[in-house]
Amino acid sequence: MEHKLIDGVKVPLTAQEIAQRQAEESSWNAGAFDRAINNLRAKRNALLSASDWTILPDSPVQDKYVWQSYRQSLRDLTEGLSTVEQVNSIVFPTKP
Repeated sequence: MEHKLIDGVKVPLTAQEIAQRQAEESSWNAGAFDRAINNLRAKRNALLSASDWTILPDSPVQDKYVWQSYRQSLRDLTEGLSTVEQVNSIVFPTKP
């Protein structure tokens, strides 16, 4: 049974409180994918930003193709993802 504490005493939730809690949980669960994909994009964007220097014309990188491939792999990470499980199973490409 769901309850709340009032002055240290367990009090059962009313039907209205139960319905409100269920609606809040449903709303939270419905946003799980958005939170997961936004977190993935933030990590991906940080890795892209950290490697921006590799594609500059005056970059000392010898093999720019390897870096271009790495960066493209990062950009492609989010394509086709539709579930939290898919997002959580992403493995980031190895930085050259």
